[in-house]
Amino acid sequence: MFTATATATATRAFTTAWTASPQLPAEGFTPNWSREGFWRQSLRQTVRLTAGGGRLRVRLSNAYGTSPLRIAGATVARPARGAAVEPGSVRPLTFAGTAGAEIPARAEIVSDCVELPLERLESVTVTLHLDAVTGPATFHAQAFATSHRGAGDLLHDTGGHGFTESTESWYFLSAVEVDAGGRRDGIALFGDSIVDGFGSTPGANRRWSDRLAERTGRPVLNAGIGGNLLLNDSAWYGEKGVHRLSRDVLDHPGADTLIVLQGVNDIGFSETDQQPTYRPAPVVETGELIAGYRRLIHLARARGLRVIGATLLPFGGSDHWGEHAAKVAHEVNAWMRDPAHGEWDAVADLHRALADPADPDRLHPAYDIGDHLHPGDAGYAAMADAVARVL
Repeated sequence: MFTATATATATRAFTTAWTASPQLPAEGFTPNWSREGFWRQSLRQTVRLTAGGGRLRVRLSNAYGTSPLRIAGATVARPARGAAVEPGSVRPLTFAGTAGAEIPARAEIVSDCVELPLERLESVTVTLHLDAVTGPATFHAQAFATSHRGAGDLLHDTGGHGFTESTESWYFLSAVEVDAGGRRDGIALFGDSIVDGFGSTPGANRRWSDRLAERTGRPVLNAGIGGNLLLNDSAWYGEKGVHRLSRDVLDHPGADTLIVLQGVNDIGFSETDQQPTYRPAPVVETGELIAGYRRLIHLARARGLRVIGATLLPFGGSDHWGEHAAKVAHEVNAWMRDPAHGEWDAVADLHRALADPADPDRLHPAYDIGDHLHPGDAGYAAMADAVARVL
C-alpha cells in the first residue's frame, strides 16, 4: 500500500518524454476524426520519446469534451510496422488500479505506471479502446505521424490487421512520462506551426524538436499548435498562448527551459484572406506582442524555468507578409536582440540563422518548403543547431 509520501516520491521520478497540445475538435487542415469522435472502436497511436526509462505512464486529455470520456481499456507496446506492435511487448495500462477510466469533461487523467523499458528516441504505441460514444474528441490536429483506428476491442491486436483507417492527428493522448530518476533538464518549445513541425517529412521525426533532442540528449516537449496565436483564441488554432502555457508546458514534470517562438500569426493573419476560421484578424502592434512575451516570461519564471526568446523567422513573400507585418516583425526582433532590456535569459536568433543572405526578409531557398513561411527538414535542423548553441 502506497503512502502519500511514497506516491509523491514516485511522481517526482517521472519526466515528460513526449507531449502534444490539446485542441478543440475542428475540421482542421487535413481529414480527421475529431468532430465525429469514436464509438466501439480502438485507437492506436505511436509517438517518439525524448527520454528513456524502465517505466512509463500516459496523460489522456478530455480538455474540450462536453461530457465524460469513457476509456474501456488501454495498452502500451513497442511499435512494429504500420499499426502492428511487437508480440510480447503489450502491457495493459491501469488507472487508479482499474482497467478502465472515466475522464470528466474539461479534465485529464494520468495512468498508473507500467514497466516497459524504452531508450531515449525509441517509440511507444498507445492503444485505447473506446466502447462508449465519445462525442467530439479533444485532439492535436497536425501530428505529422499516422494514427490508426478499427472496430471493436483491438488492445491486444499485435498484427494490426484490425486497424482499417488512418489519419495524421493525435486524439486524447497529451503526454507520455517516463521514470527517468527525476531528471529535470527538459526543454519545452512553445509556439505555432513552426514549433509543431509543419513542412517536415511526415513519419520521419524531422521536426526541430526531434533534431534538438537528438543533438542535446535532453528531453524535449513540443507545445506547438499550427496557426496558434500569442494574443487571441481561434476555433482551429487553439487557445491563445498566454492562456495555454500553464496546461501545455508548466504543468508537465521535467522541464527547466522554455523556448518561445510565436507571433508571426498574430501579425500575419491581418495581411491575408487565406485563413478560413480567423477573419477579420485584428491588427496587432509591437507593444502588444511584447506585453504577451512578458506575460509568458513571468509565468515561466514563477515556476523556475529559464526562458529563451527566439526571433521570428523571415517570412517575406509569404501570404503573411505585408507592410505592417514587416514593420512589427523588424521591431519585435530588434527588441529581442537588444541586450539592454535583459528580459530573456538568452535569445536564439533564428531569423539570422535561416535568412537568405541576398534578401534577409526571406527564408534561405535551401530551407523554404515553397510557401516562404515554413522551413523543411533542413531548415528545422538549422533551427535546432542555432538553439543548441544558446542553451
